[in-house]
Amino acid sequence: MRLLVSLSVLALAACSGTENEATSESPSAPEAQQAATETATDTPSPDSNALPNLEQAWVATGFAAPEGVATDEDVLYISNVAGEGNVKDGGGWISRLSLQGEVLDEKWIQGLNAPKGMAVRDGKLFVSDFDAYHVIDITSGQIENTYPVEGAGFLNDITVWQNGVYLSDSGSARIFQIDVNGYKEWLADDRLGGVNGLTPDGDRLLIATMASGSLFETLGARDLTEIASGMENADGIAVLDDGSYLVSSWPGQIWHVGSDGQTTEIHNTEDTPTYQNDLTRVGDMIIVPNWQPGTVTAWRIKAN
Repeated sequence: MRLLVSLSVLALAACSGTENEATSESPSAPEAQQAATETATDTPSPDSNALPNLEQAWVATGFAAPEGVATDEDVLYISNVAGEGNVKDGGGWISRLSLQGEVLDEKWIQGLNAPKGMAVRDGKLFVSDFDAYHVIDITSGQIENTYPVEGAGFLNDITVWQNGVYLSDSGSARIFQIDVNGYKEWLADDRLGGVNGLTPDGDRLLIATMASGSLFETLGARDLTEIASGMENADGIAVLDDGSYLVSSWPGQIWHVGSDGQTTEIHNTEDTPTYQNDLTRVGDMIIVPNWQPGTVTAWRIKAN
């Protein structure tokens, strides 16, 4: 997500090998040792992961600075900032899309300021809105409550993890636990400068930061472990089936993070520009709002 700091088709190189001709002579001991060393060197380490194969499924158009994604059964919710991310102008809204990219309701909820991260729990849609969050009843489509967050600098992403709802504040390096009744500070750490994306992964909560471009994990409110770094302006996070990750950087990058922490840029549209915002996995698809040029892109994860 933009914090007023300032997102090529996916290219994967195919490897080819040359078949060696058989020889009737037995190799000498030094030759055999060298061959064994080369074979060991060419064997991937257990921590390495193959780069994912992403195939564009669809692109939906007509949005106004789309930033966040949430899903409820077969419906996608997309937040539209429709202006600057730190301006309280009442011009933001939430759209509803099908999983095929069809716009179901362009302006399902209106009158918001700068809506960004969202998550669904128990029939309620939680929406961050710069310095407050909203609780929306999905069935009625009505805002039930709005809670201003004291001292908030730039409320951003929201996720559900271990039956709790968590909200990042990019402006104060904090994460809040929120619900339908209110909120409390849950984790504050200087390493969370520009904290942005939040994604659950079993007993771990994954956290992306913009300042250091780091991917962190935490098992609770007292620990924080860095998995990878160097992805400046990191935004959304997705966990892949092999245990590796995709991380977006909103100015235009999508990164692959191996289980060993190695980062590889696999997509870059910064020059277009096409922003890559709250990258979110939904089934076998990756959904990415593009603040600029006002689109939402769906990628399908294909087996290699």
